[in-house]
Amino acid sequence: MWMYSGFAGGIQPWWHHVGAYQWDRRQFKTALPVYRWHEKNEEYLLHRRPVATVGVVYSQQNADFFGRDDARELVAAPYYGWIQALVRARIPYLPVHADHIERDGPSLAALILPNLGAMTEAQVGAVRRYAASGGSLIASGETSFHNEWGDARERPALAELFGVRPTGNRYGSLGPVAGWSGDDHTYLRLSPPVGRDVYGPESGEEPVTSKPRHDVLSGFEETDIIAFGGLLVEVEAAGGTTVPLTLVPNFPVYPPETSWMRQPRTDIAALVLREDGASRRAWLAADLDRRFFRDLLPDHGRLLANIVRWAARGDVPLRVKGRGLIDCHLYRQEGRLILHLVNLTSAGTWRSPVHELIPVGPFTVSVRLPEGMSAGGVRLLVAGKDRPAARRGRWAVFEVERILDHEVAVIG
Repeated sequence: MWMYSGFAGGIQPWWHHVGAYQWDRRQFKTALPVYRWHEKNEEYLLHRRPVATVGVVYSQQNADFFGRDDARELVAAPYYGWIQALVRARIPYLPVHADHIERDGPSLAALILPNLGAMTEAQVGAVRRYAASGGSLIASGETSFHNEWGDARERPALAELFGVRPTGNRYGSLGPVAGWSGDDHTYLRLSPPVGRDVYGPESGEEPVTSKPRHDVLSGFEETDIIAFGGLLVEVEAAGGTTVPLTLVPNFPVYPPETSWMRQPRTDIAALVLREDGASRRAWLAADLDRRFFRDLLPDHGRLLANIVRWAARGDVPLRVKGRGLIDCHLYRQEGRLILHLVNLTSAGTWRSPVHELIPVGPFTVSVRLPEGMSAGGVRLLVAGKDRPAARRGRWAVFEVERILDHEVAVIG
């Protein structure tokens, strides 16, 4: 499965054995079927360009000088939280080095800056120019709070771009949830509140009917809160911004008689949204990206994916409908598109290593075609079958019946 995931991500195969003699001779059969498949389909796996509209920005310098002795929590966890959310939402993405925003940004609808605390002036300038040209931005945590050496700036370099101003206050912690103490027993409140038209108990304070909510809260129509338990670096939101999420401070977990919200509502912003011309911007003060990497709460993943879709204005070149955890990677060659679908359901369900593969399917796949490209049919390289593709505007739509480990579809 690691090799199939590597092929999907653009890695070419390399297999070696440590030592000239091996006592476990099963290993000599492991790579053979994978290599034969790669050799047979090599023309589709080389000399191709990734297709994505979302970029996730990273830099080693951020890990070294901002992350320092806690790079896993400060840098890696937020980054991989966004990656997990994008994979589960089946949104193709590209890693973008912070030094290459100028080069890679023009082809992307949105850039994610996951707790990119340490940034050079050149990187900050590239982000500003990207936003000025209409590109959308998502930033979390302490993005741009520090210079390239990890020294705190007098004011975060990108805060004004997002319409926020840090207060210096912090709520919660980076560490694991504190168990029964209640120190991290926090929630995020959604706004506006659910009305009496949604089934449930009433306190008399609810509005008669629920008012429309922001697009980033899609899928949360029946709740006023979601669990949090993480770190929030407080910011004040400027005029012209929208705050759909606020913090509910910690309160006791146990005993049950004491477990009630001491402060059900605050003005402490967890998410600040702003629109400036064609550019949409989201500042995530609550570390939902880090929490999703650690806890994998579905609510956190859905919210992160919603923020991405809103920021990108729905500009995502792929839609995959069907059950299962599928990693999707889309590429372009001359006259055709190549789509990798890797079945991670087994790895995502059980503790590794995987003992057996769980087949998933069927899937309805919709791929947006580039200008001038036709889609008369689809070739499934693993199943060895041809499938018809229906043309719906700029989209090619086809079915994939079953995926055991992976599938590769050639469109066009």
